[in-house]
Amino acid sequence: MASTEDTFARLVSLAVHDLRTPLATVSGFAKTIQRTKLGTPTDTYVEMMVAASAQLAELLDEVGLVARIEGDRWEPNVQEVDSRELADAAAARLETATAGGSGATVRVDRDAAELALGQLARCAQRHGGLERIELTAEGPLVAIAPIVPAAAPIVMREQARDLGALIAARVVDALGGDLELDGERLLVRLPT
Repeated sequence: MASTEDTFARLVSLAVHDLRTPLATVSGFAKTIQRTKLGTPTDTYVEMMVAASAQLAELLDEVGLVARIEGDRWEPNVQEVDSRELADAAAARLETATAGGSGATVRVDRDAAELALGQLARCAQRHGGLERIELTAEGPLVAIAPIVPAAAPIVMREQARDLGALIAARVVDALGGDLELDGERLLVRLPT
């Protein structure tokens, strides 16, 4: 008999799979309506439906990823990439983030690492009440700053208040990296 963790991970994986069908239906109809140009305020509502559908799809991808990690079924596509490129890509996921610094070659699953960095930055910004957040490549590290005291226990997973941050931290662990709080900076150490 499978362990409770394996069963739960499989359950989550199946739920993610099954939720994709109704999501695809809603997204498809919203995009069809969007192309017909019905005029305001309908266009605004359709744009909101399309955006919400995209957010749901991203969330399902993230939950599916962590379910595969927890079920020991994740096979990361590990490749060499520059940590500065990862910081740039993660910052691009947020409208209010910037990236800088000098990177180094790290060995990660690029998509998963970008996701993790972006979610950690989003968490720090959201729970810190910040207008801007910065990701700085420092060799194989990516520093996310500032981390205000209210956000620190959340990004460090001491408080389970942000799904994206919990998933991101689990992805970093699965890649062989780690998280460390250094004053007002979160250091994300990526494997070389």
